Amino acid sequence: ALSDAGVLMGLPRDIATKLAAQTLVGAAKLYLVTGKHPGELRDMVTSPGGTTIAGIKEMEQKGLRGALIAAVEAATLRSKELGKGK
Repeated sequence: ALSDAGVLMGLPRDIATKLAAQTLVGAAKLYLVTGKHPGELRDMVTSPGGTTIAGIKEMEQKGLRGALIAAVEAATLRSKELGKGK
């Protein structure tokens, strides 16, 4: 989805995909290096009225957080169901 958004905004597919991957890798590295809670890291990198907080607001309004939690829950439950069938 991040790559598709980059293309929507006018980036060539290869650049959009690389930027999406670098964004995810950078966020993961920041967490692993600092060990800080993700909420604290978010606060460190968001400027009042800035682009990052605008994007976060949109993701929250669209229900991304809930969708991710529901996806993990559904996969876990299905894994348990499949495990019982063995």
